[in-house]
Amino acid sequence: MRSYKSRPLTLTAVLTFLAALLVVPFTTAPAQAAPPGANDVIANLFMWNWPSVASECTNVLGPNGYGGVQVSPPQDSVKLSGTHSWWEIYQPAAYDLTSRMGSRAQFSAMVSACHAAGVKVYADAVINHMTGQGATSYGGRSISKYVYPGTYSAADFHYYPGACGNSDNTIHDGDYAGSANNVQRCELVGLSDLDTGASYVRSRIAAYLNDLKGLGVDGFRVDAAKHVNPADLSAIYGQLTGSPYLFQEVIYGAGEAVQPSQYTGLGDVLDFQYGRYLKQKFEGNISELQTFGASWGGMQPSDRAVVFVTNHDTERNGSTLTYKSGATYNLANIFELAWTHGTPQIYDGFTFSDNDASPPSDGNGYVTAAGCSGGWTCLHRDAAINGMVGFHNTVKGTSVANWTAPSSSVIAFSRGAKGWVVINNGGGSYSGTFTTGLPAGTYANLVGGGSVTVGSGGTASVTVPAKGAVAVRVGVTGTPTPTPTAGTVATSFNANVTTSWGQNVFVVGNVPALGNWSPASAVALSSATYPIWRATVSLPAGTAIQYKYIKKNTDGSVTWESDPNRSFTTPSGGTATRDDTWR
Repeated sequence: MRSYKSRPLTLTAVLTFLAALLVVPFTTAPAQAAPPGANDVIANLFMWNWPSVASECTNVLGPNGYGGVQVSPPQDSVKLSGTHSWWEIYQPAAYDLTSRMGSRAQFSAMVSACHAAGVKVYADAVINHMTGQGATSYGGRSISKYVYPGTYSAADFHYYPGACGNSDNTIHDGDYAGSANNVQRCELVGLSDLDTGASYVRSRIAAYLNDLKGLGVDGFRVDAAKHVNPADLSAIYGQLTGSPYLFQEVIYGAGEAVQPSQYTGLGDVLDFQYGRYLKQKFEGNISELQTFGASWGGMQPSDRAVVFVTNHDTERNGSTLTYKSGATYNLANIFELAWTHGTPQIYDGFTFSDNDASPPSDGNGYVTAAGCSGGWTCLHRDAAINGMVGFHNTVKGTSVANWTAPSSSVIAFSRGAKGWVVINNGGGSYSGTFTTGLPAGTYANLVGGGSVTVGSGGTASVTVPAKGAVAVRVGVTGTPTPTPTAGTVATSFNANVTTSWGQNVFVVGNVPALGNWSPASAVALSSATYPIWRATVSLPAGTAIQYKYIKKNTDGSVTWESDPNRSFTTPSGGTATRDDTWR
């Protein structure tokens, strides 16, 4: 998380605490339960408003086997004039549920809708600090730094003389290597640091989290947990009702005074090294991923790790792949869902060119409806990703086997006798015969059209397109088609398009599901059956549709196929298919 720095107070004395007390790993029994249910993939819908999340749970996440959804911080936050940057939500002003994403009633309705769809709700909990600047909040409160009427007063913070080992009361880069005290008691980028060692502060935070629990929230992503003493967190978690699932933001740094291992006795941790390594390998040599896991420096035990290819911080600081990485990003997410390490997240936020930019919002900063158009990203709706969610759910608990890497850009492996995947990160297609570990039969390719035939010896011969993948699992034969929601028609787009290295093909059209003619919101087509690019999209039934295919180039430019627009009318029910050739 990030914020503009406000002017820190000058300290008159420095009190040194015994850092050793802060770096001893905690061994308290975990406060949280395992992710509930058979399905554990978490969709992280960053800054989606509550009605949009509710709709997504009902129409997309539940039907496609997602087990949970992570939602942004729901508490009241600072409201600054100007462009309303995304990081406003990480500067709490009060614990009322009056956020940029909606009201308390809308939040409660969202939780109910997600539960009805079989999706757990995990709220991002900002409990290390309050604001760093500003005078008003989205809930209409008048606030100032250290003074939050009805919630906290100045005595509830670490700003008093002697609380922090730095004379300016803020965390410096050098503190991470040498001083756990400063990391956990000084101010993070000027944000007022709560005295989480105080009984009132602990009980107030616990009351907030229990209020969310009372609305049905199933667990919490604990923001900036690295900046809170594990003993303080243990005391707070001990006051929570039930057994919420906890996954904590503790960013790994080699040799630092505060390490993720100090928190794994309290709950799971977000494994930042996971995404860093995937960027390194998918931009280099993916054949080196054979041993990928907790033995790699800085990665956490699989049963304690929530893993991700990117999140809202790392997509902005350049440490991971992002939606701007194109097909490489999609392949890394396919690998994440196929591999055996950790609880996977699939991240979706919004497009940006300015790292501080607001999500799509009205003039007052309130977030407008999300849903794959108007600047929102929607990897979790991609047919290949949803196919891999089903793959993950099927193979969970099995081991990696039949690993092969015929080149630095091509890897293949099975998960027990339940699933098999081959990933081609190269610039040209690859044909080969592989040992799949699966029973003989014909299986649908989960990440594109077509099928894979496995012979009696468990081998299969496939051609994998450039920057593409093939994946199969037991229980799915033929060509899978998404189950259409009420009032929609599952429409398959099959486009014969020849591309150059790095180009990707999309379909865009006149309805929200096709991006409302916005290339940024166009639907990505899978290259798994190149030169036929495929995707299946739920379109409104009985509706006149206009569309075109576009190519997105490596330099970010877009090439449109020639006029006129393609057109057809969807039927009143069932499915539809469009077989086209680029023109």
